[in-house]
Amino acid sequence: MRIVGLMSGTSYDGVDVVAAEFTRDGETLRLRPLGHRGLDYDDALRAAIGALLPPAATTIEAVCRLDNRLGEVFAEAAATGVELAGGAVDAVVSPGQTVFHWVEAGRARGTLQLGAPARVAARVGVPVLHDLRSADVAAGGQGAPLVPAFDALLLDPATASRAARGSGGTAPRAALNLGGVANLTVVAPGAPVLGYDVGPANALLDAAARRLLGRPCDLDGARAAAGRVHPGLLASLLAEPYYAAPPPKSTGKELFHAGYLDDRLAALGEPVDADDVLATLTELTARTVADACDRHGVTEVVAAGGGVRNPTLRGRLAALGEGRWRLRTTDELGVPAQAKEAYAFALLGWLSWHGLPGAIPSVTGATRAAVLGSWTPAGPARAAAPPAPPRRLVIDS
Repeated sequence: MRIVGLMSGTSYDGVDVVAAEFTRDGETLRLRPLGHRGLDYDDALRAAIGALLPPAATTIEAVCRLDNRLGEVFAEAAATGVELAGGAVDAVVSPGQTVFHWVEAGRARGTLQLGAPARVAARVGVPVLHDLRSADVAAGGQGAPLVPAFDALLLDPATASRAARGSGGTAPRAALNLGGVANLTVVAPGAPVLGYDVGPANALLDAAARRLLGRPCDLDGARAAAGRVHPGLLASLLAEPYYAAPPPKSTGKELFHAGYLDDRLAALGEPVDADDVLATLTELTARTVADACDRHGVTEVVAAGGGVRNPTLRGRLAALGEGRWRLRTTDELGVPAQAKEAYAFALLGWLSWHGLPGAIPSVTGATRAAVLGSWTPAGPARAAAPPAPPRRLVIDS
């Protein structure tokens, strides 16, 4: 089965598109990557998304316009994915652009992604899976993160390296995604899969770069590398209650946005150099991620997402984990780090197509494992019970 997966994360800088072929082999699901591309949003679209995100006010007209603009972009991305697959696919997974994740008293009450899936379906002519988070929220879950379903199969103990195997068996391993938010998945033999949003990654770094440098990002973390960590600012940022909250938990730009950073800087009562702000935010992400990895006793961290291309952040993470856990990237496992989430959503599409749950209750806090998403137009008819879920994922080159 060939599936196109799309992903536009909380950094809202573009859409990643992949094509993948899935083959069932007993308890193993094999994924053969057929290619990936990254399509950048233009400045006007990035500005339109940013103007809609919390804490900004908006209108229904603005939401409608953006929904359809994004649908056109995702339709183009899906068409690119069909080309990567050789001209024919069975389905497209288009999770949309998250513009609001409603969390109240630690519980997700609703979630909203834009992207006009009907436009995508009209362009490529195959069923499109969308609105993947709502079913988990309806089951009492956070609706996020969803990538742990991919991580749990990829990090199955049967795939562990020798370094990840201790004398008593396979030690806990972690998958880390460094997007707008840092997400961690922990897979340990005999224990439920654990996954949650650790805190901000590129969200605050990019907000600071736009605010202080007039640039969309701090390319390669160069300015952060030139700065020094400001102890007072770091202490203020680390005092955020979210970090002490137990999982399951999820967050995003409804909490970690430019105004949040402005408030912390204003509370200091002293100016902080732009490079020092970026150095401090880099340390915040590295420190919170490293603390989480240490807390779970992992021996291996397999990283993906845009943040792995930031050598300053990646170097600091490696330094903090030295002697306790090894930092790798998913490229070493056959999954391009920049496209991992898009491949994960392609997998969620395969699961939904076969009537299998894609959300993990131990991760999201849901009362049951939900089959994710809605199909436009209708997905496959199911006259029989769904097959048994696969136990592991193997990447074929």
